[in-house]
Amino acid sequence: MTPTIVLLGATSEIGSELVLRICAQHHVVLAARRIDALADLEEKLLDRGALSVEKLFFDAQDLDSHRPLFEHIVHNAPGYIHHVIVAFGILGDQEKAQVDELHAAEIAHIDYTAQIVSLSVAADVLLSNQEVSTLTAFSSIAGWRARRANYVYGSTKAGLDAFCQGLTDRLHGSCVNMITVRPGFVIGAMTTGMKPAPLSVDAATVADTVAKTLTLPVGKLRSRTLWVPAQLRLLAWVMRIIPRGVWRKMPR
Repeated sequence: MTPTIVLLGATSEIGSELVLRICAQHHVVLAARRIDALADLEEKLLDRGALSVEKLFFDAQDLDSHRPLFEHIVHNAPGYIHHVIVAFGILGDQEKAQVDELHAAEIAHIDYTAQIVSLSVAADVLLSNQEVSTLTAFSSIAGWRARRANYVYGSTKAGLDAFCQGLTDRLHGSCVNMITVRPGFVIGAMTTGMKPAPLSVDAATVADTVAKTLTLPVGKLRSRTLWVPAQLRLLAWVMRIIPRGVWRKMPR
């Protein structure tokens, strides 16, 4: 049976870089709102050894569509689902969100509510596989301690991270491995024009780190939380002890 990779949010820079690294000998499902933007990625995947590529329309904000999407994938996949990567999301505009509560709700809906719907459905599907598989989600250092400069986005990542830790415990002892990724500031299209923070990374660096885990031999693959870069773990500890009076003046 040909194993399948599912990428939700296929126009994501990190998601596309990651699937390029693990696609060999897999059927790949690319799910996104802008299917017309996926032609280049499809070509690269086939060049990298993907056996086939399917492109599906997916609007993460339509919560009722998540389970039917997975049902379609399971019904049409040439084999079991090996990897599910949940990579959609928006940064949003913090200043706008402070005066426009509907924009704040939009950020929360996409970056938290829609994420936990996808993760919940994917977990159910992968558990029914009864095959060793992985479910990958992207948290952020922004959720470690919310800052004034981006607290709406940061709060969604804090919630998502907590959800992923709980889901990891739910999946413990099963055939499904939960990979929670905590990158630092990611230099890319989403952060264009912003000053990079300490220990910044690019999408390729994040993808390299995650791919090393996803391609581990079955006997060594375990649920885990990945800090990217690894030094970020120490910075996160320091962040926790900075006095609030100092912290509230911190930039993004």
